[in-house]
Amino acid sequence: MDFSLWLALFLAAWAISISPGPGAVASMAAGLRYGMWPGAALVCGLITGYTIQFIISVVGVAAVIKTSPLLFEVIKWVGVSYLIYLGIKQYRSPVSMIRVDVSTMPSATAGKLFMQGLLVDITNPKAAIFLLAVIPQFVDTTRPLMLQYVLICLTLCLVDLVIMLCYVALAANLVKLLKNPHLTARINKIFGVCFILAALSMAFMNI
Repeated sequence: MDFSLWLALFLAAWAISISPGPGAVASMAAGLRYGMWPGAALVCGLITGYTIQFIISVVGVAAVIKTSPLLFEVIKWVGVSYLIYLGIKQYRSPVSMIRVDVSTMPSATAGKLFMQGLLVDITNPKAAIFLLAVIPQFVDTTRPLMLQYVLICLTLCLVDLVIMLCYVALAANLVKLLKNPHLTARINKIFGVCFILAALSMAFMNI
C-alpha cells in the first residue's frame, strides 16, 4: 500500500473513531463508573468486536473481488459516495450532547465489561456498513491481498484502541467539554470535513 493511500486510511480511521457513537459512549460510561483499568477491559471488548466485524466484511469483499471485478469497482465508488454522505451529515448535524448515564450501570468484573464492549461493537450495524464502504478503497487487487487486509485491520483497530482508551481516561473532562454546544458544533464540522477529505482522496486515487 502506498503511503498516500495509507494516510487517507489513517485519516478516515480517526474521523470514524473519534466521532461520538456507541463505542465512545460505552467507553466514557465505563471510565466514569469503574475507572481506567476496568474501562480498558471494555475497550478490549470493543476492539475484539471491531476485529470480528472486519473479518466478516473482508470475507464479503474477497468474494466480490473473486467473482466480479466490475461489481468490486462499483462498490468502491458507492463507498466513496457513502463517506462523502457521512461527512456532509456530520458537518451539518445539529448540536447534540453525548449523554452518559452511569447511575444505572451495575458493578461488573473485567470479564463482564469485556463482553459488554464486545456486544456493543459487534451489534453496531453502522460499523459493518462503514467497513464495507472503506475496505475496497484501499485494496489493490494486483497485489497480495492478505497483507493489505492485515495492514488495514491494524490501522483501524489501533486507531480505535487509542481513541477509546482516551475516552476512558479523560471521561469526566470530555463529558464536561462536550456539554459546550459551540465546541460540539466545531467537532461536528471538523470531522465532517475529515470524512469528505478522505473520500475525495480515495476518489482521486480510483480515477
